[in-house]
Amino acid sequence: MTTATFRSLPFMGVIRVNNEAMKVGWRMGDPDWTNLGQGQPEVGEIPGAPARLSRIDLAPTDHAYGPVEGLPELRQAVADHYNRLFRHGKASRYTPDNVAIAAGGRLALSRIGSALNTGRLGYFTPDYTAYEDMMTTFQRIDPAWIELRPEAGFRITPGALEDRVVSGGIGALLISNPCNPTGVVIEGDELGQWVAMARRRNCTLLMDEFYSHYVFTGGRAGAGPVSAAAFVEDVDRDPVVIVDGLTKCYRYPGWRVGWVLAPREVIRTMTAAGSFLDGGPGRPIQRAALEVLRPERADRETGAVRAYFAEKQHLTVTRLRELGVEFPAEPRGTFYAWGSVAKLPAPLNDGVGFMKEGFTHRVLTVPGEYFDVNPNRSRPGASPLARFVRFSFGPPMDNLRAGLDRLAAMVRGA
Repeated sequence: MTTATFRSLPFMGVIRVNNEAMKVGWRMGDPDWTNLGQGQPEVGEIPGAPARLSRIDLAPTDHAYGPVEGLPELRQAVADHYNRLFRHGKASRYTPDNVAIAAGGRLALSRIGSALNTGRLGYFTPDYTAYEDMMTTFQRIDPAWIELRPEAGFRITPGALEDRVVSGGIGALLISNPCNPTGVVIEGDELGQWVAMARRRNCTLLMDEFYSHYVFTGGRAGAGPVSAAAFVEDVDRDPVVIVDGLTKCYRYPGWRVGWVLAPREVIRTMTAAGSFLDGGPGRPIQRAALEVLRPERADRETGAVRAYFAEKQHLTVTRLRELGVEFPAEPRGTFYAWGSVAKLPAPLNDGVGFMKEGFTHRVLTVPGEYFDVNPNRSRPGASPLARFVRFSFGPPMDNLRAGLDRLAAMVRGA
């Protein structure tokens, strides 16, 4: 075998940051560093949350292969979860046939990418870096770029979006909501208009809702989660596909449990794709996931997440503003603060320079240009996001404070 057998694949986003940080001494879990780059919430105990799960009780059959689409019990639990939170009083309700379990969000996206028909897929910048890999890998996808600009708060009006869908012949839209990295949240009547447009134009919404419970208002916990599921009229006809899991909102990223919620025909197609791509998720970890989604436990966990992370959001944004970081869009969701460093002294006034200097102060951050989703590098020139940085307030509070202190020393010493 020669190296010519394989093509070269670059590392993307956070993995790229981690690899660079390891060259200068960082190691995962090192308490002397603060990882404000990693898209991972703290996984230990937090105030008001149920105790972390520490054991799994297995049935004898859990040592065997499981269904590609996931255990029936977990699919039922996911369907019940959405019906309870978002479908109260609606005639059309989700069933296990509307759910597929996958070993994490990236694999769920891979199944979606492999199952999509040839056509134009609208995507936004800035947005989640893995979307670029997905659109580059699956050649049937014809990417259609929609730029979200800072002067508009990284938003697009429903009317302008519909115009782009019609004029561009866009058959599907892929977006994270709440948005990674900007923290913008599409909710309420605005989200309802997105879903209505999808029905009207037969444009499939691919909604990455992994941060659905991280919603804040003015530095306080928001009232509850956000999901397009609340505005679906017919669960088997409306072109809405939702991706979520236990990774962010339930703080079990290492479990690699994700799911797709969609019309049953879409689930059948994705299951066929999964039979080749991955063979289905493991049984034992799905058994544990049933306990996480038990209603009383789930609500305690997500309520605690909103309250505690609202405190960390307020701390992070306040401290960064004091340093001169600016926020064109007020962060309302996720556990990220997306700020412009353009007015900081060089070399801190662009994302890459900020990241590299941060390494010398034992802090990881992600340059904004890494979220300039650009399949096949089709747009040349400097990224318009080069002056932005994504700061994660996922780490534990003490470690977060220490990292912000070191960033303050870095900026003041520049």
